[in-house]
Amino acid sequence: MSLLLQLEGVTASYGPSQALFGVDLSLGEGEVLALMGRNGMGKSTTIKVICRLLHPQDGRVTFDGRDMAGLAPHRAARAGLGLVPEGRRCFGPLTVHENLTAAARKGPWNIAAVETLFPRLGERRGQIAASLSGGEQQMLSIGRALMTNPRLLILDEATEGLAPTIRQEIWTAIAGLKQRDGLSILVVDKSLKELGTVADHATLLEKGATVWQGRFADLTPEVTDRYLGV
Repeated sequence: MSLLLQLEGVTASYGPSQALFGVDLSLGEGEVLALMGRNGMGKSTTIKVICRLLHPQDGRVTFDGRDMAGLAPHRAARAGLGLVPEGRRCFGPLTVHENLTAAARKGPWNIAAVETLFPRLGERRGQIAASLSGGEQQMLSIGRALMTNPRLLILDEATEGLAPTIRQEIWTAIAGLKQRDGLSILVVDKSLKELGTVADHATLLEKGATVWQGRFADLTPEVTDRYLGV
């Protein structure tokens, strides 16, 4: 299986405050990688570096064999990165249909495909995004990212704060994206149980650095207690 995304020794800061101190991770074509760690350990910052929303101070980010250094965020998106950001961030004044078409690029993911994945979006096609429930907005955010027809889908806390039934619907969709579509996925989430149903590998962060990498099935209670426990 070919390597799609790799980070090597990545460091990054917000002004004088250093947030990443050496992040390493790798994700193969068609795989699902779980990026995990307690709150404030650098997961969202790592995603910002991958998507070129924050430039690293040191280290290397490669995507599909291409060095991403100096690449603008919109060019990273065009290279095949589809981001579902934490907090959803739909275009509130626009309708569901307008949110989806705003991100559209040629490929198998179109309006019909997204509405098949999330039928609720089809039912609410003409509804203003700001009036949707939190779960529906999350579906819209995922659908909008898919409309870019990405090589890699990045989900940052995509199920946080949602009702259990909606959470399960989103996890089922993620599993389908992996099994049916073979899409490469990087997912940040806290639920070991649900991650275990989709993730091939895991990377754990502690204080802005990679402290564990391996197959998700090889995560032991000792490792999870040490790096993920309260």
